[in-house]
Amino acid sequence: MAATNFSFLILLLPFLFPFNLGTSELELNFYSKSCPRAEHIIKQQVAHLYNTHGNLGVQWIRNLFHDCLVKSCDASILLDTAIKGSSGLSNYTYIDTIKAALEEECPLTVSCADILALSAREAVVMLGGQRTAMKTGRRDNKQSSPADVEPLIAPHNDTIPLVLSRFQPHGIGADIVVGLLGGHSISKVHHCINLADRLYPTVDPTLDPEYAKYLKTRCPNPNPKPTDVFHHSYARSEHETLMVLDNTYYKKVLKRKGLLTVDEQLGSDPRTLPYVKKMAADNKYFHQQFSKGILMLSEINPLTGDQGEIRKNCRFVNK
Repeated sequence: MAATNFSFLILLLPFLFPFNLGTSELELNFYSKSCPRAEHIIKQQVAHLYNTHGNLGVQWIRNLFHDCLVKSCDASILLDTAIKGSSGLSNYTYIDTIKAALEEECPLTVSCADILALSAREAVVMLGGQRTAMKTGRRDNKQSSPADVEPLIAPHNDTIPLVLSRFQPHGIGADIVVGLLGGHSISKVHHCINLADRLYPTVDPTLDPEYAKYLKTRCPNPNPKPTDVFHHSYARSEHETLMVLDNTYYKKVLKRKGLLTVDEQLGSDPRTLPYVKKMAADNKYFHQQFSKGILMLSEINPLTGDQGEIRKNCRFVNK
């Protein structure tokens, strides 16, 4: 009953908070006349970069999360002020590469915000997910707010209530949130400090004992430094689907082999557990919810029309 009530509330949120979704001016094939090859160029560049430099898919998807959940999908996180003002943002050299190719084809036409969205869509496909039709027409913000970005970067110890609360204002319900967290099937925890509290001084009782022993071999220091590295894929210890977007993550959660607090709670919270079970049993359903979530994220409060600008360089506002 709690899950039902929660889902019903989520359905009402777009009507209670209509200002949170600004999708009316986005459209399919926005660049059909101004830059007909835009989406093809982005697809081509993503594939080339992916195959040349190894898997960048996770970063492209993460970019979309970080950009859209701050305030809007407006490429504000790409501005140099945001990158320098946050300890958790990576450099965006590869976005610059895609932008340069588009500038050569159609100068000052394709926004950095659309590059972020479309590169995430192509990354999903490269990782084995579904291709979806994505609306475009976003414009770029002229300012960034590092103070808004920082709390959203790598929140490894978030609780399910906190995670759900971040998506609620955007009309994204528990089923979609659970689907989006399936992105952990292609993610890595990079530092032992992010999971030490589940291993030391005593093992978290919600964690599978044998799995905990394995994790301790990877993170033997009970007082790790922020730089102590733990390169571990969610999928690696389960079966050979390394860096493939699939429902492996949910199977591990149900076996009490999730790494982080949010993983454990996903499999125990009554609002999310039914969806975890369904996605663990049905890979197609997971892909549907994940793709739906990516589309919903990409349409959060976009700047359109005469708002913002089309940057020539994604790291700097136009002079």
